[in-house]
Amino acid sequence: MRRVFVDPGAPQRDAIEEAAKWILNGGIVAVPTDTLYGLAADPFSAAAVARVFEVKGRAAERALPLIAADAAQVEAHLGTLGDMAARLANRYWPGPLTLLVAAPRAIARDVSGGTGRVGVRVPADSVARAICGLAGRPVTATSANRSGEPPTADPDVVERTLGDRIDLLIDAGATRGGAPSTIVDVSGSAPSLVRAGAIGWEEIVEWLNTGQA
Repeated sequence: MRRVFVDPGAPQRDAIEEAAKWILNGGIVAVPTDTLYGLAADPFSAAAVARVFEVKGRAAERALPLIAADAAQVEAHLGTLGDMAARLANRYWPGPLTLLVAAPRAIARDVSGGTGRVGVRVPADSVARAICGLAGRPVTATSANRSGEPPTADPDVVERTLGDRIDLLIDAGATRGGAPSTIVDVSGSAPSLVRAGAIGWEEIVEWLNTGQA
């Protein structure tokens, strides 16, 4: 595994390009996000997705969350956001809100865990967004840990536990940690809370009902 240090406020372009190249070539890259470190891979490559499950020792029926550079990238690769999803994206992206949307046919089946839906968000982290931008597509962002072990905000822990299993570690220092993203299913006619997290459900419902939070 190669470890590359970057400035989280102004990430070096060559490091971001290297990460994007690995991802597009089927590699696995540990990247910082606004919460924890995640494993980035190409969700449109079945082989790359299979590697993520192998690295984590994760059951194949468990879906993989995605991150994207912006809402436009989400729509370009996953499909047009409905009114409800677009309103939430406009209010909470970049940030810790994951939206469950219908999975496009082009995405690797195991990304959705066989549910036909995929979770995606735009993180409030310039490094993660830059990598998605240069990769030209959303990427996976499942936590950078072995299944059954705690996720981590520390790149040293990522190297110690996964260094022999991944291709590249983009080290931007310790991430903020804290609560995981809130997951909201917007694939149906009404929103539903899938996982409580950093953004309160009551606040989300209030925003959808009144435009205020």
